[in-house]
Amino acid sequence: MRLKTAVLFSLMLAPLAWAGAQVRVHTGDLLFVGLPSDYPPTDDTTLSGAISAATGHKGEIHYIHVAILEVDENEQVWVVDATLKHGVDRHPFDTFLVDFTLKDGTYPYLMVMRLKNKKNARKAREFVENAKKMCGEGYDLYFLPDNGLHYCSELVYDAYITPRGRHLFHAAPMNFKSEDGTYPPYWVQLFQRLNRPVPQGVLGTNPNAMSREKRLGKVGALAVRNRP
Repeated sequence: MRLKTAVLFSLMLAPLAWAGAQVRVHTGDLLFVGLPSDYPPTDDTTLSGAISAATGHKGEIHYIHVAILEVDENEQVWVVDATLKHGVDRHPFDTFLVDFTLKDGTYPYLMVMRLKNKKNARKAREFVENAKKMCGEGYDLYFLPDNGLHYCSELVYDAYITPRGRHLFHAAPMNFKSEDGTYPPYWVQLFQRLNRPVPQGVLGTNPNAMSREKRLGKVGALAVRNRP
């Protein structure tokens, strides 16, 4: 059986109460999870809040997570990502939705992005397989490169590579400070527990910066009805 690599979300996921425009998802697409800049409350004592405080920009969607999408031969959509709860893992999309339901019962902003270059896009399944080889690894709370652990955008960065080992996306000195120049409480407490310095300035990635990569184009936002 030929492996299908695309699925029309608004049709296949009708039981999950999708709404709005149809978005055709392909294997290898990236799903960015975001919060409006004015989403209440912004709690910088949590991981997502600390990421938003350190990497978000006023007036923009604050992307707090990025995941890799895969469509199997039965047109089931799977997510490969790195989270505190699962580490690096592959799970059904409905599990992902449950994990990222907000405290008020609504869903976050979900934007699908895709590689623009057709040559790279044809290699999307290879990139997904690269990511799946890392399943079982722990979540990288140290936010350091090449330590056998991965955080969400680091997983994408290390999975989307050419046969010669060249990364498709860019790493840059990481920032953990809020706009006022201080570290959000989450980072302070985390690295105190780890007995490590905050890796300010170490090369790394984050969902906000990755969403602005020139190699990516927006496919569309997934509109999900709130659960009753």
